[in-house]
Amino acid sequence: MYRLEEETEADWWEVEALYDLCFAPGRTALSSYRLREGVPTVAPLCLTLRDEDGTLAAAIRYWPVRVGGHDTLLLGPVAVHPTRQGEGLGALLINESLAEARRLGWERVLLVGDAPYYGRFGFRKLEGVEMPPPTNPDRVLGLELKAGAWKGVTGQVVKAT
Repeated sequence: MYRLEEETEADWWEVEALYDLCFAPGRTALSSYRLREGVPTVAPLCLTLRDEDGTLAAAIRYWPVRVGGHDTLLLGPVAVHPTRQGEGLGALLINESLAEARRLGWERVLLVGDAPYYGRFGFRKLEGVEMPPPTNPDRVLGLELKAGAWKGVTGQVVKAT
């Protein structure tokens, strides 16, 4: 049994520790982190999953960015504690947060990730959308929360202001 909740300020460092555990050292040196610096998260979409003992099992965050002048969600990071992987917790967080993003009126989502994993949620490789270097363009994926939302949206991904 897991409890799905919006991440609170009190959760911040515990979530950061989970990301440190799940991702390679130097994760904050990635180009996607340059887009997050000094920008608040999209709080209603930043979720945690805790077990019955209150132990953090998984977390997901979202950040606002702009692509070609269009508001866009940047998904990530999403992490599941290594002892909880394979239970579908990452998929649960992604599906729940995307449903909430639709409800809140967001139209498009962007991420840098593994196409075979994120493809099952509807993410596809984006053409003409450029993350700051050094990002592999094959890993720049997008999802339309509203039909046609990525049509004609191209350019450099920049920080939301």
